[in-house]
Amino acid sequence: MRRLSWYRLSFRQLLLLAFLLVGTVLSASSFHVLLALERLAVQSRESAQAAVKLTEAAERLGERTLTMERSARQFLVLDDPEFRQRFEEAWQDAGTALRTLARLLPGVSRDEFEAWQAHGDGARVLLDRVRPRRGGGEAALFEHFSRLRSINAELSLAAKRRVELANDALSAELERQRGLLAAQIAAALVLAVLLALGFGLWLTRPLARIEGAIARLGEGRFDDEIAIRGPIDLRRVAEQLDWLRRRLAALEADKARFLRHVSHELKTPLAALREGVALLDDEVPGPLAPAQHEVVGILRQNVAALQSQIESLLRYNAAVFEAGRAAHRRLPLVAQLAGVIDAQQLQWQARALTVSIEGDEVTIRADADQLGAVFSNLLSNAIRFSPEGGEVRFVVSEQADRVRIDCYDEGPGVAQDDAPRIFEPFYQGRRQPPGARHGSGIGLSIVQEYIAAHGGSVALLPSERGAHFRIELPL
Repeated sequence: MRRLSWYRLSFRQLLLLAFLLVGTVLSASSFHVLLALERLAVQSRESAQAAVKLTEAAERLGERTLTMERSARQFLVLDDPEFRQRFEEAWQDAGTALRTLARLLPGVSRDEFEAWQAHGDGARVLLDRVRPRRGGGEAALFEHFSRLRSINAELSLAAKRRVELANDALSAELERQRGLLAAQIAAALVLAVLLALGFGLWLTRPLARIEGAIARLGEGRFDDEIAIRGPIDLRRVAEQLDWLRRRLAALEADKARFLRHVSHELKTPLAALREGVALLDDEVPGPLAPAQHEVVGILRQNVAALQSQIESLLRYNAAVFEAGRAAHRRLPLVAQLAGVIDAQQLQWQARALTVSIEGDEVTIRADADQLGAVFSNLLSNAIRFSPEGGEVRFVVSEQADRVRIDCYDEGPGVAQDDAPRIFEPFYQGRRQPPGARHGSGIGLSIVQEYIAAHGGSVALLPSERGAHFRIELPL
């Protein structure tokens, strides 16, 4: 049931769904990339802020320690309470910086901070005990400051290492995220391409089947039912094509039946006319005057022409019907052409013509009877229009994946105005051989029908002398 539900959608809806799926995959990938970049940006910002705070706290601790020592020296020399106040303020600021470092440097031993606090408190106590201008206890006081500077250097180095570790960790995270994002983007692109190809093949398969069905209709093959599984609108098109197939099959049957009936209905009175004219010509009803004999001759000639036209019509209809039912098999092309030439040897020898084949043997897949009819019509046409003692040449050559057959004769050629219509049924050009009976005009039409049924083409090419026909067939 789920599979059938897909086919309730139209081609346009399925195409839109395919675009939405592909867009969703790419959008989801892009959204995940944005989230990852945002996380990296936040992490980088927090790392930078922590590094700034660490650096500022280490520098402030060093500056305040130096201010404490300078204020203590000035207080001992000048005995000015203001310097004692400066010392106190610097000691409080240094304590704040020390606590900040303790919070931002969890990996540093607590002993370092406690030692700094102890030496700071010791310096503060000794400063209250030492008598200004009288000396005494100053060595111990400045020993505390020496130890504070040493601890400051260690804390500054620890802060620097902490910043470097944070930068290294951030770089590693950036590299890891870059690899993940690259893999995700590649996977998203591959998935999008697979979805696009899958939907493309799925949606174009019914179109290809419809195209094949139309081609079969064009070839006159009306036996195969047209049934397409796919979107609902394409199934409607297939149903219309199947209706058209049935209609064309019915029309084709009606045409064949009509031609059979017409030929039967025409042949019966035509046979009576032919017999009656023969009786008149034999003077069975009585002697005829010369003028009457002339009229009988005209009647006999027109009855023969009418019979020839009816037979040509039936022959062309049969050729069109058989063109779509070719029995293809492997066939030696040059040997087939040589057989046709031998079969018409009496005709071209009677006109002292020379018929030759140039080129090596080529094997193709074709219907022997239809290809024989093609060569026979071309040769008959060339014999009919060639002058006495002329030459007819067939040139066979291979061109990539096709075989080319060129037919040259030395006749009057085809008039420029006749060239566009030379392959039309029952069309006869202006340049007719002198003294010859007019043909039916279906020979080249049959050639075109049979060659088209083989997937090839036939064309009349410009020529300085005579006619030049070229046939191309797939190997």
